[in-house]
Amino acid sequence: MLSIDNKTINTIRILGAEAVEKAKSGHPGIILGSAPILYELWKNHMNHNPSDPDFINRDRFIISSGHGSALLYSMLCLFNYGLTVEDMKQFRQLGSLTPGHPEYGHTKGVEISTGPLGQGVANAVGMALAERSLAARFNKDDNKLIDHYTFCLCGDGCLMEGISHEAASFAGANKLGKLILLYDSNNITIEGSTDITFRDDIKKRFEAVNWQYLRVEDGNDLDAVGKAIEAGKAEKDKPTIIEIKTIIGYGSPNKSGTSSIHGAPLGAEEMRLTKINLGLDPDKSFFIDDDVKSHMSEVCKKLGKGEEEWNEKCSAYKAKYPEEYEELEKWLDGSYGSDLEDCDDFWAVDGVARSTRQCSEVILNRAAKYVPNLIGGSADLSPSNLTVMKEREYLSNECLTGTNIHFGIREHAMAAIANGMYVHGGFKPYFATFFVFCDYLRPALRMQGIMGLPLLGIFSHDSIGVGEDGPTHQPVEQLASLRSLPNYTVYRPCDLKETAAAYCYALRSKTRPTCVVTSRQTIADVEGTGKGALKGGYVIKEGYKDVPDIILIASGSEVPLIDVAADILKEHGYSARCVSMPSMDVFEMQTDEYKEAVLPADCKKRVAVEAAVSFGWHKYTGFEGEVISIEKYGVSGQFPQLFKKYGFTAENVAETAIKVLEK
Repeated sequence: MLSIDNKTINTIRILGAEAVEKAKSGHPGIILGSAPILYELWKNHMNHNPSDPDFINRDRFIISSGHGSALLYSMLCLFNYGLTVEDMKQFRQLGSLTPGHPEYGHTKGVEISTGPLGQGVANAVGMALAERSLAARFNKDDNKLIDHYTFCLCGDGCLMEGISHEAASFAGANKLGKLILLYDSNNITIEGSTDITFRDDIKKRFEAVNWQYLRVEDGNDLDAVGKAIEAGKAEKDKPTIIEIKTIIGYGSPNKSGTSSIHGAPLGAEEMRLTKINLGLDPDKSFFIDDDVKSHMSEVCKKLGKGEEEWNEKCSAYKAKYPEEYEELEKWLDGSYGSDLEDCDDFWAVDGVARSTRQCSEVILNRAAKYVPNLIGGSADLSPSNLTVMKEREYLSNECLTGTNIHFGIREHAMAAIANGMYVHGGFKPYFATFFVFCDYLRPALRMQGIMGLPLLGIFSHDSIGVGEDGPTHQPVEQLASLRSLPNYTVYRPCDLKETAAAYCYALRSKTRPTCVVTSRQTIADVEGTGKGALKGGYVIKEGYKDVPDIILIASGSEVPLIDVAADILKEHGYSARCVSMPSMDVFEMQTDEYKEAVLPADCKKRVAVEAAVSFGWHKYTGFEGEVISIEKYGVSGQFPQLFKKYGFTAENVAETAIKVLEK
């Protein structure tokens, strides 16, 4: 006779496995193996309220092994989060609430989109960091308003990925004691036993980076799992990893413990045998017995008490600390930064010629005065990419309220941690590195676009203008690469005003991440730039004729070149309009009427200039235009020599324009 706990666990197992079976695709192994871990956690150790999935002080749960989505959906269904059995039947079907991997903002109870292995581990680190930072700033000795844990389920695959090493090292160095990693250790991947390639001593690895390591020998032993979770919660100065030994596909008589059950349905007969093996009726499908329903109803009623207690604490806090409570609400609602366009000193210019990385430093520090919940840092490059908020302290174990972050040389984890911080709520995170290294963190950028997270990336040293460091550090293809990301905004400003526009756009965005790409070299000042950059592309200089003979288009450090080239063309009797295009993405969002006004269709003679590959520019130059670009990797040398070598001079722009005009 099954206990009600075990019957509920087996119901979770079978419900998820049946969803996979009906869809004819999915991953039943993790469902059958890890269901007891999540049941014990959600029922007895996690502060959450199914009736209010977004309550601020809930414990966060991330399933980094996102391929196990049907397990998460089964939990959400049994714990009354709003998913129904009918939703489970629509697993992986178009338009359903149960997509193939968990999707942020799509299904209630899903904290963040996961699937690319290891990302969820770093996201969890970001959430734990956000919790601690908010708590340090707003909690009082007599009222711990922000006080919750972050739990993350991961597998062998997550711990093989490099991002998990980066994130674990960061978490250990920062003593994130309220982060608990539940490691589903089943020794199986798609190709077979993990021994073929993964023989890490997990205990030594995590203890070496200042984690508490705990081990549970049997993932079906609820008491042992529960005691380990409580031991993890008791450790305040170290994050905890609990290695829980499980059997992948537990209950399947012929496939459990094998790689064949990782990512394929069990099959009708094996499903029937598994139900029998787990003590459930083999003739019933997608079925939850009344006693299980009644049991879970009582469980969920008790879970709601955690929020009731917190609401009382919140009322007391609001009464005693009204100013702090109002400020906390502003941090949480994301309103800071929305009015930057109207702040005159944010846009002020001083006539000083700067590199745009220096412009970025100026604007970042102006933004910091208006956006108190701005938080971020660089992958150990802040002296070079100038990304320190000078009037703010550094976050450390001695200064928990600091908002400058030392991410260390961990680009991939840096961006994924920032994703977790934003999703947690309360902060506007930014992250920074050299532009060429955006390739190291691209998977996390892609996740930002998928989820619509309005984070800010600051990428300096943007072209062959990097100079002496040579081709390994000179980005040429990265602009085209990031511009190709859906729902992602790339800004490459040319001066202080355009940099202000880029930051203004990024910090008031609600659904799109933005990166600001900046130069190492000083750029000559250009007249005509300004808030027009908020439209992505705009006219900065008109020709001397009512209708231009040719349109010159550029971004970033090449904008001064077209400005001078227009003067040269005037000497040859040609009238050139100059268009600065700091953001193709934003320009494409404008009305057809606006785009036509900037780039009139009847002016087909055009030249675009950018010290990068030409991919993407031909949309604006057409068949009769030309693009001055670089279609090869650069070389080591001083940037003025490189710009001349590759044709990035005003004289070459003018010569190319004349050739276009004389075609």
